[in-house]
Amino acid sequence: MQLVIVESPAKAKTIEKYLGKAYRVLASYGHVRDLPPKDGSVNPDDGFAMEWEPYADKAKQLKAITDLAKTADRLILATDPDREGEAISWHVQEVLAKKKALPKEVERVTFNAITKAAVLEAMANPRQLDTDLIDAYRARRALDYLVGFTLSPVLWRKLPGAKSAGRVQSVALRLIVQREREIEVFIPQEYWSVVAHLEHDGTAFDARLARFEGRKIERLTIGDAGTAARAKAAVEQGRFTVASVETKPATRNPPPPFTTSTLQQEAARKLGFSASHTMRVAQALYEDGAITYMRTDGVQMDHSAIDEARKAIVKRYQPSYIPDKPRQYQTKAKNAQEAHEAIRPTDFTKDKAGSGDHARLYDLIWKRALASQMASARMERTTVELEEPTGQDALRATGQVVLFPGYLALYEEGRDDEGDEDSRRLPVIRNGDTPAKKGVDSEQHFTQPPPRFSEASLVKRLEELGIGRPSTYASIIQVLKDRNYVRVEKNRFFAEETGRLLTAFLERFFEKYVNYDFTAGLEDELDDVSGGRAAWQSVLEAFWKDFSPRTAEVMEQKPSEITAALDLFLAPYLFPDKGDGSDPRLCPSCGEGQLALRGGKFGAFVACSNYPECKFTRRFGQPGGADGGDTGPEVLGQDPETGEDISRRSGRFGPYIQRGEGKEAARASIPKDIPELDMEWAVKLLNLPRTIGTHPESGNPITASIGRYGPYLAHDGKYARLTSTADVFETGMNAAVVKLAEAAAGGGRPQRGAQAPLKVMGPHPVSGAEIKLMEGRYGPYLTDGTTNATLPKTVDQAALTLDEAVQLIDAKAAAGPVKKKGRKAPAKKPAAKKAAPKKAAAKK
Repeated sequence: MQLVIVESPAKAKTIEKYLGKAYRVLASYGHVRDLPPKDGSVNPDDGFAMEWEPYADKAKQLKAITDLAKTADRLILATDPDREGEAISWHVQEVLAKKKALPKEVERVTFNAITKAAVLEAMANPRQLDTDLIDAYRARRALDYLVGFTLSPVLWRKLPGAKSAGRVQSVALRLIVQREREIEVFIPQEYWSVVAHLEHDGTAFDARLARFEGRKIERLTIGDAGTAARAKAAVEQGRFTVASVETKPATRNPPPPFTTSTLQQEAARKLGFSASHTMRVAQALYEDGAITYMRTDGVQMDHSAIDEARKAIVKRYQPSYIPDKPRQYQTKAKNAQEAHEAIRPTDFTKDKAGSGDHARLYDLIWKRALASQMASARMERTTVELEEPTGQDALRATGQVVLFPGYLALYEEGRDDEGDEDSRRLPVIRNGDTPAKKGVDSEQHFTQPPPRFSEASLVKRLEELGIGRPSTYASIIQVLKDRNYVRVEKNRFFAEETGRLLTAFLERFFEKYVNYDFTAGLEDELDDVSGGRAAWQSVLEAFWKDFSPRTAEVMEQKPSEITAALDLFLAPYLFPDKGDGSDPRLCPSCGEGQLALRGGKFGAFVACSNYPECKFTRRFGQPGGADGGDTGPEVLGQDPETGEDISRRSGRFGPYIQRGEGKEAARASIPKDIPELDMEWAVKLLNLPRTIGTHPESGNPITASIGRYGPYLAHDGKYARLTSTADVFETGMNAAVVKLAEAAAGGGRPQRGAQAPLKVMGPHPVSGAEIKLMEGRYGPYLTDGTTNATLPKTVDQAALTLDEAVQLIDAKAAAGPVKKKGRKAPAKKPAAKKAAPKKAAAKK
């Protein structure tokens, strides 16, 4: 028996069918062990020796692999064809060797697609584990560990509110924060454009003012309304004649097939997918054998795939749509990983796969790969200059005509920022023609700051800088979101206060390690390790000898010294020049104290130096501005029962109200759905929870209140949600009893045994049995009452048709029932022993 190890159970099931009965294929379910999250897992004093620990949730699977390995004649490590895949194979081999279960013959195979031909070819050409790739993995993992476990404790002690820092994560965060700074310091400039609306031979077109009073018009030339009005009048009064028509041919070549990063970028632009969602969907397509491996920097395709693509183009289009010679591409990305094929379909004759998001992503991959082997698009760009008789004023119109679409007939690459004036069509026009003038507009504009990063543009920038690996970008971005260092609004990244403060701390105390060139240079060194040009311990030694003393130095500083240094570093942001000569640090409340950055239990804030006499505070994320601070408690009135002051205040989690002072004071957050807080609302909120009444069945009270997750009802330890703050005070007994009953019943969901179908597909065309889509323990499945067919991951429930359902049911019925392994007959109990002699019994 030959044992094959892959990562996922889906791959294992498919590959075992290809290989036959002589092979057993087991999944490792990804990595089987890692560095334990504790100090000492990497020991710099012992040649960076690493202490690996198996994942607790992989114990059962590791035992299954170990048991089979003991009886196997040969072990074939067939994990993914990249560094992580090589590392997983190495980990499996090391675990088996430690358990003394490693077969004598151990080989490594890789395939770029889960097709029968690719798998069988790989099995026929095994190799040994690549030690250089494994060393590069060990170096990268040790680096990430050393940075995380050395830097994070510094953050926890010196920068309250910071959760973690990472070698690549922190640099990606710095990109987002720096863009935020650029936007804040940006000063918009006013400019005007003058456009004439013309018509010739029945075709309307626009022409911009290109020269005015003998001066060439640039973007910011017309900077005020007065000049714009004069220019508009000149165009309205002038008689413009075509002075020149210039036509130039242009060619657009198709983009190469997708790499990991370009797939993430294009899926974000065209489909609105996040990087992590794109990779999940691509993983499912790969495991279903629809596409080649999706973690790659390569842009080239296999020669056989190119031949298939060219045949598919001829079948779909005319012969003129394929170039004379196959196209060859070379990667432009810095630090391109080991040479792998680009992402492409495994079968170019198949233009659809899966449904829903899987179908949309497959369509994108299929079109891009096919278009990469199509002919170039041929354009004709036309520029028309129109002048009035004096030559002082001139208009310019540009347009573009597609003479031959080429690859554009199938695919056009998306862009982050749209806007292309050259794509407009122009009429056939000649020198001396005088187009009719239909109107003239002058429009005010303002220069715009650089756009915030989207997932697509952030991935593109990281790749351009050579920072990190495209296969890790999705997880890096997810960590920034999970740590609340950034937030996403309308698909754009905004830096949060914690992310901004962390970046400032790292720039001030660890500038070298968030430097773009340094991080990219480290990637180059890791690539040298993977290429066998450098020793992994030497790379780690060079990094550690500077990084370790620096962290120790920062750890020795007092938190107050850290805050004072950040106060100076962030002064331009926290206390910007007001432009009137006044002191930007002067307290707006008392008019005497100086504002400065302070560190608190829950993070940094700005406070007055005259505290406690002056209680002015301002959140860290409110730079400058006298009205952005908290000047202290605002007394709303006195409680009608206790006579204590009720005041409105501002805290770490936003505005709140307080009754009384000291430890005994009552406090309540101010809900966002209260339009205007007054004394009546304040008293209501401070007196929560509200008792609605006694439950008619239990006799226990029902209360309404506001908690961490919003307004709710409570009774006997059971809860029911309310929709608004007003409901807390308006819900009556009958409504409360109904809501609690509905919540206890799970919102009216059908009980087990009476499960409703997710969807009724319709009758089977042959048997007439009704086919239903049901929710099962292991996911959705189809049933006609006799046969159950699991719904593949790549099929979208919402888009599932009756024909597809019939095909899945028929395929399952044709395959026959799954043969269950026969259980061994239970061992017979040994016959009861005769009673021992009395002497023996006495001895016992």
